[in-house]
Amino acid sequence: MIAVALAAATGTTDSLRHLADTVLLRYSLTTASLVVIVAIGTAIVGTGAAWLVTMTHFPGRGALEIMLALPFAFPAYVMGYVYTDFLDHPGAVQTLLRNVTGWGPRDYWFPEIRSIGGAGAMFIVVLYPYVYLLARSAFLRESATANLAARSLGRGSVSAFFSVSLPIARPAIAGGMLLAIMETIADYGTVSYFGIQTFATGIYTSWFSFADRGGAAQLAFCLLIFALFLATLERTQRGAARSHSAGKREVRMPRARLSGWRSAGAFLFCAVPVFFGFVLPVILLVEMGLGSEQNLLSRRYLGFIRNSLVLASIAAVVTVTLAVTIASYKRFCPGKTARAASSIARIGYAVPGGVIAVGLLVPFAALDNGIDSLAESWFGVSTGLIFTGTVTVLVLAYMVRFMAAALNTYDSGLDTLNTSLDAASRTLGSNSGGILYRVHWPILKTSVFTALLIVFVDVMKELPATLIMRPFNYDTLAVQAHRLASDERLAGAAVPSLVIVLIGLIPVILLCRQLARPVDVKQEHHNH
Repeated sequence: MIAVALAAATGTTDSLRHLADTVLLRYSLTTASLVVIVAIGTAIVGTGAAWLVTMTHFPGRGALEIMLALPFAFPAYVMGYVYTDFLDHPGAVQTLLRNVTGWGPRDYWFPEIRSIGGAGAMFIVVLYPYVYLLARSAFLRESATANLAARSLGRGSVSAFFSVSLPIARPAIAGGMLLAIMETIADYGTVSYFGIQTFATGIYTSWFSFADRGGAAQLAFCLLIFALFLATLERTQRGAARSHSAGKREVRMPRARLSGWRSAGAFLFCAVPVFFGFVLPVILLVEMGLGSEQNLLSRRYLGFIRNSLVLASIAAVVTVTLAVTIASYKRFCPGKTARAASSIARIGYAVPGGVIAVGLLVPFAALDNGIDSLAESWFGVSTGLIFTGTVTVLVLAYMVRFMAAALNTYDSGLDTLNTSLDAASRTLGSNSGGILYRVHWPILKTSVFTALLIVFVDVMKELPATLIMRPFNYDTLAVQAHRLASDERLAGAAVPSLVIVLIGLIPVILLCRQLARPVDVKQEHHNH
């Protein structure tokens, strides 16, 4: 951040004035439009699906409960490639339409996939699992007491959902929406491929095409202010709200059995995002990849897979460990310092990966050169590039980029724990470390596992920072997919994209099975 700030300070006011006169308003309106579309879409799809599979029973619920999280393994830019190939003028849909009707190219109107609405749809189908996973976890922890009390006071099931279940799960839902919004404003691959001008594309164009680092840094600061505003707005609106267990009867809500049109409606509501977010894209990718010449069993591809797994695993452990540390520090030592640390750590999620990469490369490259010069003058040996020549700085970039994902996920679980548990533990002689290990960890294992999953899959899909910061000859599956797609070899790009999806599916399925287990909150609180 300091390196980017210094770069912004070196930019001239002429550059900023030129941006304000030409593209700044367009960037702002386009980014804001995408934010509104994605926020509304992910909230409706993610929350609705989470409530239906958790609180109701209908045919196919068990399978959909797992499958609803599957689109999370898809990179948004891959989804854009797939649906552009499928829905564009020469694609299968419009070709079939012309063959059936006999229409010519100008005889009909068809929605343009390369548009703000099309990009928003791509983001919704791959980002709604943020809201779904966190909201589902919150609904699973919900005790029946408050809901039954509302029903006894004359509330129907729908009314009880809006007056009880939704407010209790609101911190988790808001956290998931914020993650989806920050992912949207930081995305470069999808909007660039669709030809949409946002702050992210403006930053990359200024930095890498026009070599105007000052202008790019100034745009980056605009994006940072927007991200900080969103985070502050969400926290202010939430206020001091917490959701604690209500009463002594801490049991899970029994699922309501649906029948008739209600059952069919619930099935369709959950099946549609699964079909368009996973089933159809996988079919299209397999069809595209069958004609390619990519060999997954070759030494080269096995190296791509190994590099991706190593980077994702290290980054997930490092990021979640630090997220738990920051959240626990804020819990045990509340104050301005802890709040500032938590707020600053979240900002990186809205910053494009390329900006973070350059912001880290500048100081660490100087540090590497300084260490090498000292070693040469003192010992007559060259140390090489200790930081920038290894994955060290790349892992730091992932940590900065995805810290908000880990923090929001862990915080959503931590907020459900009454502070009286900490106080009771201290009266029994436990210090902060003991409370974290003996009380928080057993109850919040699901939240930690969810955070690890989110960071792991995000790193598997991350492209810009990896492209810039990876060590020489250290390519990943995402880099290979981008290289082939840039050459318009979409059939070849489908193969590494499918591997990314396949690897991402394993932890997604494990997570859903973990969350599907019944949780006896009363027993857990009694034991700890």
